Amino acid sequence: MDQHLKRLLDMFGFRILLVIILTIAGILQFFMMLGNVLGDTYDVQPFQLAPETIRAVKTVEDTEKTEEERQEAEETVEPVYVFDEEIVNHRIALLESIYEITLDVRKEIVDSDESLTKDEQIQKFKNKLKEITDRQTLQLTDDDLWTLLIVDEKELARAQTSIVELVKKALSKPIRKENVAAIRNDLETKIREQKDISAALLSPYITLGRTAVVETETLDEEKTEELKKQARHSVEPVRILQGQIIVQEGELIDREKYRQLELLGMTNNKVSLKPVLGLAILVFIQMAFLYFLFDKQKLDVQKKRKQLVVTVIVYLISIALMELISLLDDFDVQIGFIYPSALATMLISLLSSYQAASLVTVLLASSAGIIFQEGYSAVMQMEIALYILLGGFACIYFMKSIKNRSDILKGCGVVSMINLSFIAFYLLMTQSHYEPFELLFYGAAAIVSGLLSGTLTMGLLPFFESAIGILSTMKLIELSNPNHPLLKKILTETPGTYHHSIMVANLAEAACEAIGADGLLARVGSYYHDIGKTKRPAFFVENQMSGINPHDSLPPERSAEIIIAHTTDGAEILRKHKMPQEFIDIALQHHGTSSLKFFLHKAKEQGKLKDESIFHYPGPKPQTKEIAVISIADSVEAAVRSMKEPNAEKIRNLVQSIIKDRLEENQFDECDISIKELKIIENVLCETLNGTFHSRIEYPKEEKK
Repeated sequence: MDQHLKRLLDMFGFRILLVIILTIAGILQFFMMLGNVLGDTYDVQPFQLAPETIRAVKTVEDTEKTEEERQEAEETVEPVYVFDEEIVNHRIALLESIYEITLDVRKEIVDSDESLTKDEQIQKFKNKLKEITDRQTLQLTDDDLWTLLIVDEKELARAQTSIVELVKKALSKPIRKENVAAIRNDLETKIREQKDISAALLSPYITLGRTAVVETETLDEEKTEELKKQARHSVEPVRILQGQIIVQEGELIDREKYRQLELLGMTNNKVSLKPVLGLAILVFIQMAFLYFLFDKQKLDVQKKRKQLVVTVIVYLISIALMELISLLDDFDVQIGFIYPSALATMLISLLSSYQAASLVTVLLASSAGIIFQEGYSAVMQMEIALYILLGGFACIYFMKSIKNRSDILKGCGVVSMINLSFIAFYLLMTQSHYEPFELLFYGAAAIVSGLLSGTLTMGLLPFFESAIGILSTMKLIELSNPNHPLLKKILTETPGTYHHSIMVANLAEAACEAIGADGLLARVGSYYHDIGKTKRPAFFVENQMSGINPHDSLPPERSAEIIIAHTTDGAEILRKHKMPQEFIDIALQHHGTSSLKFFLHKAKEQGKLKDESIFHYPGPKPQTKEIAVISIADSVEAAVRSMKEPNAEKIRNLVQSIIKDRLEENQFDECDISIKELKIIENVLCETLNGTFHSRIEYPKEEKK
């Protein structure tokens, strides 16, 4: 990664950087996919001829039509009336009460010792009727009351019996409010025809009869309202269905058809914002998942940055490729099947992690469902989403067995077979008749999709590895090949260093895996960490096969200079051969700023110590856990190899001593390794070394006779 870019990234905390990158990615994705959710619109006006046959692109409810039909259904509901027999009894009881009161007043007047005037008698009658008249409206005049008081009692009784029968008969049938007047008029006619009612009693009894007739069948508003609601709910919503022809080509667009086009959002002045908001929500959810994935990863910050950048770039490239393919939708086939379904999965598996690859596969599947949406699908094209999901996850499963680049081609075959199987399922489930051309296209699309996935992966992989500085698992495996020119150089020129590097690699890998660091990086990096010794191999003890040590004839300052130079010499060789930056860092940092104690002590003994700094490695100190582990493993392996009769106790004391020295020299200040992890490293190194330097059985020698 370019140093200027690295410095820029260092200015931000990882979470801030994560939010910035995902925000930019989300905005780019939103605008790339915006055209896929807006749908087709037409520049049409009412009462013009349709330029082409226009079909509904989605199913929507026609709320206006639905409401009209519900109103009609509601209006057809007959009001519910309830006949109340108690009202009939009450009206008859009213007539009976008036008759009884009349008799009582007549008797009181007769039995009274006082001589009451006509007005007093009428008033007395009114007072008696007051309780009734307070609750009922009686239109009896003073003349009517006087008639009831002076008429013959037998005549009154006959009239009472007759009126009761007539009222009972009139009230025997339900009477609604609007019919009350007619029933009263009919009752009045019948009263006038009665012979039992004298002419004098006609007026009061007509009044009493009309008063007795009231509404007996009342409207049940609650029941009626319930029936109206049932009628409304029974009306199914009127829908404009997907694919339904709204207007034929050349047909006049009347107000109703134009209203339907507006409802569908297919006119230029009626573009709906709902799908735009829906797309924004989808993109937000996708970016949120990516945020939580990278925020929760327990990796070195620099690695997380690189993985984030490569994941986002691959994700956006995949969205752009989908949009490019979707432009070819003029054919009568599902063009989306040609999309390389495992491209993003392969790249991210190799360059980032399987977790990121799995998540991106799901996110791309959901995005593809919208991008490749045909005009009449509901929300997204589910067959395309499933196609990418199955191809991607098949690839993830297979990628775990990939050891070199040529294995990617095998992955293409696996993806192609999964694609063909899914397309067979798709064609059979649609139960449609397909032309030979269509069948040939779908079969070819499945194979091309798989081949494109692998081909583009192999083409883009070196770009990401060099441009972003990503050291992929595949690249590490290739660099671990013993036939690599630099490893051959170490083996042939410094065989002792080669063996030492192999031992350090075994120790470092085991320790890194125990603390959750990158074991493969530590192993392969260890192979190259001492490549600087190939410049002056004889000055390093593991390569001194003849037993001659050239340092014996050199001043300690010169010896220190030669030994220290192997770190910078190694970095220079690695740069020259364009090796990964991680290996260069390992070569420079695996000794940190530690001191060459042997030569420093030698200089002190000779009294020639002028500047102690020349006996210290230039550094920098280890910046990552992997380099910290390699630095410990490097010192431990060299020290144990020189130990006489090593055992478990000696090895543990030695490992503890080396780690303690590193801590006292503050060599781990610039990497995020913890004391707990150092303890785990100590235990793993001891276990591994005990397995290597275990005691062996001494075989008995046969005595010579």
